[in-house]
Amino acid sequence: MTLPAPTYDLVLLLDTQAEDAARAKIVADARAAIDAQGELVRYDEWGERAMTYPIDRKANAEYHLFQFHAPSPDLLSGLDRTLRITDGILRFRIIKLKPGVPDAPDMGSGAVRRAETDAPTTGETPSEAAAPAAPAPDAAPAAEATEPAAETEPAAEAAPAAETAPAEDAAPAGEPQGDAAAETPAA
Repeated sequence: MTLPAPTYDLVLLLDTQAEDAARAKIVADARAAIDAQGELVRYDEWGERAMTYPIDRKANAEYHLFQFHAPSPDLLSGLDRTLRITDGILRFRIIKLKPGVPDAPDMGSGAVRRAETDAPTTGETPSEAAAPAAPAPDAAPAAEATEPAAETEPAAEAAPAAETAPAEDAAPAGEPQGDAAAETPAA
């Protein structure tokens, strides 16, 4: 029984200052290489986005995602070599996806961002977040749970702050204090 060809992600970060024709050629060449030796599963043009950190003093890049099946390592080595020497590519990444990895998000629409902001941050489902929390049957009333701290500690037992603070002119530990320090010859 033969296993299906592994799935790979190729993410291209293209220089936005390169000509449109040059960027289109890079994408077309990558797509042609994948189609020639593998099977293109998905292509997404994510558009121009800000990068996390500048690359070659450029803060934005044009992002492209290719998902493809590669039956042989020749496709991967050919893509790697071609993308390394091609001008106009700021960065690229080819990774092998493990089976069961969810699909890449649709970055072309704002649907992903809206869904993330509407979701509760506590990990609850929307119905759990909307339902009021019922008090636990064994919970003590709130008045009993919060007693003032002054009743448990008498104020007279608290030590004054002046007694515990070290003196400013005190010598560090292990050194003589007072006139003995002045009488010690220096080496």
